[in-house]
Amino acid sequence: MTVSRRDFLKGLALGGTAGYLAMAGVSSTVMKDVFLPEEPVGDVDIGACKSVKCTVVSETSWFNNSVTVGDMMKAGGLLVNQYIIPWTHTGVKEGFHGDNAGGYSTLIDVEFLDGTRKKILLDTGWNSNWMRECFKREGVDQMLQKDQIDLLFQTHEHFDHFFGIEAVLENCADIPMTVPKGFYQEGFDLLQGAHFDVPQVKNDHKHTGELVVRESGKVHKLYPGVASITFDSSIITRVKGEQALVFNIKDKGLAVITGCCHMGIISLLQEVRHRIQGGDKIYAIQGGLHISPFEDWDPQYDDLILAIPKYGIEVMGCNHCTGYLTAEKMIKAGLPVVEGTARFKSRKKLYLGNGDQIVFG
Repeated sequence: MTVSRRDFLKGLALGGTAGYLAMAGVSSTVMKDVFLPEEPVGDVDIGACKSVKCTVVSETSWFNNSVTVGDMMKAGGLLVNQYIIPWTHTGVKEGFHGDNAGGYSTLIDVEFLDGTRKKILLDTGWNSNWMRECFKREGVDQMLQKDQIDLLFQTHEHFDHFFGIEAVLENCADIPMTVPKGFYQEGFDLLQGAHFDVPQVKNDHKHTGELVVRESGKVHKLYPGVASITFDSSIITRVKGEQALVFNIKDKGLAVITGCCHMGIISLLQEVRHRIQGGDKIYAIQGGLHISPFEDWDPQYDDLILAIPKYGIEVMGCNHCTGYLTAEKMIKAGLPVVEGTARFKSRKKLYLGNGDQIVFG
């Protein structure tokens, strides 16, 4: 079957692919060719760094898939505004004190070629109480209090990545922060101390630091060897926009670190390859890949498993919304998925979980 760009966009306008885009992002090899025309390779020089260490603060975004999906469907469907969904916060046996909410967050420690370092906190989780425990476990709370974390990098506005903002700001209200274009007014209001009673999310610690909104479709240099790349993605629960981090590790290649990767893993890898110098060598990827996040497999996802090896990735520290079923299939296909330890409420060792670390470089 062949799909012309015109026919595809016409179908998209009619909503025929909305469900797929909401759940998986532009991930399939067919859609990749539609959205990503050929362009010059490697036109942005981001410099180089020596190494990157990732500590998984929390990959347990929620504790029960059916409860999370059920909350959305009962509220009207996958595209309902996340700020008006009455999320389940009691009675979940495997949850944190009965709360189905968890959260996603990763601490990134970058060493530069001159031996200096920067720390980046990627995302803030969901349940503030759960995130407080996770931050304490990894010493993140103390780092925040001592101004030892240089940047809060918010990949996108989703509940499980952003609703835990209070657990960060109560320790460091003036932390510099960057968000992708697409944040809604509710998100900015939450940063400024708003309470939302229906989803049971609040922030009593107003953000007072620099806030930068990154334009979509661009590479933004952050530090030597470090850049962000921003996508104009439409996602479930009415969220828009997502950004990822790219590191150029000397003598190794590029390492890509994601939040959810709603833009699609193939779209992300293609964009990195086409825009950043050294894109012909993507050495590693870490974070959510957003393939079968609710453990529901679609045959089109098999295309992704077959397409990933052509990028020559040597290390895959995937977790979070990758889905355990996806990890099993990738391991079976011979992809270099790094095993975790299944501690602190991470359920399986198939990939990196809560408290696990990985070093690139």
